[in-house]
Amino acid sequence: MSEPKYKRILLKLSGEALMGNQSGGIDPTTIHRVAEEIDDLCRAGVEVGLVIGGGNIIRGAEKASEGLDRVTGDHMGMLATVINALAMQDALEHIGRQVRVMSALKINQVCEDYIRRRAIRHLEKGRVAIFAAGTGNPFFTTDSAASLRAVEVNADILIKATKVDGVYSADPMKDPTATFYPRLTYDEALDQRLNVMDATALVLCRDHNMPLRVMNVFLPGAIMRLVQGEEIGSLIVTG
Repeated sequence: MSEPKYKRILLKLSGEALMGNQSGGIDPTTIHRVAEEIDDLCRAGVEVGLVIGGGNIIRGAEKASEGLDRVTGDHMGMLATVINALAMQDALEHIGRQVRVMSALKINQVCEDYIRRRAIRHLEKGRVAIFAAGTGNPFFTTDSAASLRAVEVNADILIKATKVDGVYSADPMKDPTATFYPRLTYDEALDQRLNVMDATALVLCRDHNMPLRVMNVFLPGAIMRLVQGEEIGSLIVTG
């Protein structure tokens, strides 16, 4: 096995990545496969921080558009991410990996509070640190939370593992003529309004020179190959 290119990563998983072929919820086969890939990274000496969305359970913004109070909807979405974090913790612990779930909301009977220095210490000890409940504030997405945590824990790269192969000019599932971008800058992504992350997340990464790699989570072994330096998905960098 080649030496990892990155020592510490922040991996952002969409909630939909845990559904597998189901219409919602958590698919046991899928979550265990992802857990095994994360464990492989740890065995290779990579320190892994993880942020998981909650879209497989509920999307607060969508509920707000249906009439639910936006702040209430966002709090519901934060709790959905805690559910996913606990499920991933269980899957990783079943294969012998030490994990700590750290929540931006106080849920002391379920998981730890997020404290930056403690999070870094967990990573240094080889534990997977799962950052739940977004930023703890409404109106911010889990993409913004991933960008924030990546910067806070001094990650070498932010990896967004999603259901597409990278960044396209349009949704490739709807537009077969969409152009694939193997590499681009944050300013290009912002100017062209590409559907990568929300603007807050992109600007945070840009301003702190945090490279972002967008890739397909459903390609077996792809995360490991990426960490070892293979050009997978799309790379977004500052300037």
